[in-house]
Amino acid sequence: METPHFTIKEITAKTAFEVRHPVLRTGKPIESCHFQGDDLPTTFHLGYYIGEQLTGVVTLMKNSHATLNIETAFQLRGMAVLSTFQKRGIGDALVKKAEEMILARGGTFIWMNAREIAVRFYEKLGYRKHGKPFTIPKIGLHFVMIKTL
Repeated sequence: METPHFTIKEITAKTAFEVRHPVLRTGKPIESCHFQGDDLPTTFHLGYYIGEQLTGVVTLMKNSHATLNIETAFQLRGMAVLSTFQKRGIGDALVKKAEEMILARGGTFIWMNAREIAVRFYEKLGYRKHGKPFTIPKIGLHFVMIKTL
């Protein structure tokens, strides 16, 4: 059986909502998918396509973490893969492409607020926990995770 053709390309924030909404904001209004900073010129969004179908997204924002104060830091946000496409390496491919693009933009550091369920995924990609876990109301337990590129 032939593997369908895939591409990873830059997309708009609004296009990212197509995957952010069903995966990260189920049952919430579509407006809840908008992140502060989505439309800044230093922010970029990546989409993973299988053929013409958008199956995964991630957003990267030039943003220093409050306690780390690193000028060349980017925050990874809104990582999502449609449920029927999970466990196929799509998330890995998106993060690796994001890291390449951050380096190309002069970034040297990535951080994120990772949901508890995603910690192992990020650890396998070389990220480590930083500080104490915290709860985001109505979403759940999170960990700051970091990686120097």
